[in-house]
Amino acid sequence: MEVAKLENVTRVYRVGNTETHALRGISLSIENGEFTALVGPSGSGKTTLLQLIGCLDQPTSGRVFINGKDVSKLNRNQRADMRRGTIGFVFQFFALIPTLTAYENIELPLLLIGQSAAQRRERVMELLQAVELTDFAHHRPDQLSGGQQQRVAIARALAPNPSLILADEPTANLDTPNGQQVMETMVRLNQETGVTFVFATHDPRVIRYARRVITLRDGLVAEDTRQVTAEKVPLGILP
Repeated sequence: MEVAKLENVTRVYRVGNTETHALRGISLSIENGEFTALVGPSGSGKTTLLQLIGCLDQPTSGRVFINGKDVSKLNRNQRADMRRGTIGFVFQFFALIPTLTAYENIELPLLLIGQSAAQRRERVMELLQAVELTDFAHHRPDQLSGGQQQRVAIARALAPNPSLILADEPTANLDTPNGQQVMETMVRLNQETGVTFVFATHDPRVIRYARRVITLRDGLVAEDTRQVTAEKVPLGILP
């Protein structure tokens, strides 16, 4: 089953008389349960592609489907409704609310979809255990390491049981050990829950964890390959 599908998608940004062609006709499908890396140099279109799949932006032309629904022409409120409970996001800078504890950050999306207190507690504790942070439930972000913060962010993204997690450079601000732990956490959650992960990265150490690698260059798909998963390879020994 296709979680996301793009048909001849372009995205052009216009500032005054200047046009920037971020995507130049992308067609691809992301299947349920994939663990896929979007790679390529800066300016290749990785983040733009994630934003379109994540219903944060609209294509200039072409169509984007999420779980079979054409989201290309949805307005802002409709896109927000589509994201809620369907797509989770993990950001480079964690984006945790600094005044909330790890528990409360993970709980927040469940509050927004109206779950009961009992449902929220069960789900949050399940996720804290899944990301190995049960003992840090009541720590605020400034009391956590970068890797711990990113694992809280992953748990928050998973809280409403989305079908798709999008991660933009999830290890860029982490040292090698923390980056390795974050990637191993995402791999394990992908295998255990079946949720689809698509992440953008330029780091060859991280790319080795992907089972599918889509290489973008100048707004086009330059290569689309599948590789043997390397989640057990320690980041620290890769070149």
